[in-house]
Formats: sequence, structure tokens, C-alpha cells
Amino acid sequence: MKPAGFDYLCVETLDEALESLQLYGERARILAGGQSLMPMLNIRLAQPSFLIDISRCSELDYIRVEGDQLVVGAAVTQAKLQHWPNLAQKVPLLHQAFPFISHFQIRNHGTVCGSIAHADPSAELPLCLTALNGSVVVRSATNRRVVAAETFFQGMLTTTLAPDELIQEVRFPMALPGARYYFDEVSMRHGDFALVAVAAVAAGEYVDLTVGGVADRPRTAKLGRLSGEQLELAINDFAWSLEAQSDTHATAHYRRHLVRQLGLRVIQGVVV
Repeated sequence: MKPAGFDYLCVETLDEALESLQLYGERARILAGGQSLMPMLNIRLAQPSFLIDISRCSELDYIRVEGDQLVVGAAVTQAKLQHWPNLAQKVPLLHQAFPFISHFQIRNHGTVCGSIAHADPSAELPLCLTALNGSVVVRSATNRRVVAAETFFQGMLTTTLAPDELIQEVRFPMALPGARYYFDEVSMRHGDFALVAVAAVAAGEYVDLTVGGVADRPRTAKLGRLSGEQLELAINDFAWSLEAQSDTHATAHYRRHLVRQLGLRVIQGVVV
């Protein structure tokens, strides 16, 4: 199929993008890398009247450290962040997750913020942002707000973004001293969306397990320093709480099994 007709606006500044969103509202969509949006246009799941292309906005193309956070602008591609020299040291969970994200051709075009805005519950970047308690900086022509990842993702392909808003940047908290991080997933083929993806974060006395690909958004369980049978029971309870559904790719039973197996594996990987 081909997309429905639309007008294309290539903007070069953030202000231009925000003014266009204010003018066109629900009739407009932001285009950055297009790796999520273009398939939706082609099957006419999305039919905007205006596409606002921000890929040439140099002021949104930045990766920088601000305090204890790694800040990634809306025009930064996934490949650019993946190959940022200090990623393994500063945000090890992202460094572990990137090889699982689609294929390098997609990462060369797809943006980090675009994946966050798309909010696919099986995508790795929303999972990582949630697991790290990251945040999203949202802008409109008249307002700026910072939204915690746990609040930003509202459901399947659904966020708190209003029609006149875009993501200016996302903020990933950097590794805490002594903390440990572990990411893993199972997919039909390497590069496919995950059937189940998991991330474990251990720091001090807490251990968090975050799961994607099962519920309508990434979900986190705070498990503490459990071990043995207590840990297995807690992960099993968490697996059932996600209310897995069967589809053409996997049964609900299999997804719960993966949560139990992968969850135990990543927690054992961070607890020493």
C-alpha cells in the first residue's frame, strides 16, 4: 500500500517545528528517522495531513552529560548513540541492549526519541528508559515539561504527548557506583521485536526487574534481595500480573515462561 496524501514540511529549528505543531495540531505528525512512522503511513494506520521533518534540526542533534544523566536530543539516531564512546561506561544497560535493536540499517536512520515516542511495548529503548527511571522532556510552543518514563508510557503505542507537543530529548540516568545492569531478550529472529525482553538493575539493597513485550508497556517489579524459592515465587507472581495475551507469535503461557526464565537469569547476573 501507499500512504494517504500529505504535505511535507522540512524544518531546521525547534521553534519552527513547535510553531507548525501549534498550527496544525492533530493533523500533523513529527518525522525524524521514520523507521516506525513510515510503515504506519504505508498501511494507513496513520493518516496525517502534515509531516514535520525535524531530522535537519542541528539543535536537536546532541548527546551530552548533564549532572548524573545522559541527555539525548530528538534528532540523534540510534546508531550515533550506540557508538558514543562512553556509552558502555556511562549507561551500560543501553550498551547491552543496542545489539538487540533491529538491524544496523534501521539504527542508522531510526532515532532514539522516535522509538520512545512510538511506545511499542516490545521495543528495547522504552524498556531501558523505564528500567533506569529515566525521563522525557516534552515541548510545545507554550510549555515545557519533564515526564517520568513510568508516566510517559500510557499503553500500546500510547503516550502522554499532546497533539501540539514533541519530544525534545530523553534523559537516561547514568550508572551508579557499584550498581550492576543486565539486559536479555528472546525474539523469533535476531533483530525482530522481542517476544519478551528483560532488564535487571541492582544497586545497594534493591533489585528491580523490568519486562517488555508482555504487558501494554514496560513494567517494573521491585524485588529486593530475594533469593532461592522466594525469588522464583516473586518472579512468577510478577509474570502472572502482566496479563500476557496469546498472539500469532507466542502463547501467553510461553511468554510467562520466558519472564520466569529470563527474569531469573538477569537477576542472577546482577546479584553477587
